[in-house]
Amino acid sequence: MGMFHQMKDMRDMINVAPAMVAQAQQLSAQARELAAAQQVAFQAQAAQFSGGPSVAAPPGPDFEPIDGVSLEQFAAVSKGVAAYDYDQSMLPQVAAGKGIEAHVWDAASQGWNERIRRNRAVAQRFNQVYRGI
Repeated sequence: MGMFHQMKDMRDMINVAPAMVAQAQQLSAQARELAAAQQVAFQAQAAQFSGGPSVAAPPGPDFEPIDGVSLEQFAAVSKGVAAYDYDQSMLPQVAAGKGIEAHVWDAASQGWNERIRRNRAVAQRFNQVYRGI
């Protein structure tokens, strides 16, 4: 009797496994979305509390477009993903809607995120633009 019960339990486990995998994938996607939203919020907060004066059109190489994508375009795409509950997989689609090809967006996104982390003035300007959109 015990062996048949164990076989039934195994069959039941196999039947629910796909749903459990799907649920795990969904939770993973939600965690990535939350992390991305927290990163944007942290960058905005860091820029807000940095204490420096705001500059409308800052000069310097860190403000030059990356692969033709300006900081303003980067901010617009970053904010545009909010319409998709911050689903990072939608960034290329949002960028395409603004005339930016996926491979260009990938390079520009990496570059702008690096500049924002490294340069307080870039983070401040990103915050200004992001809030103004």
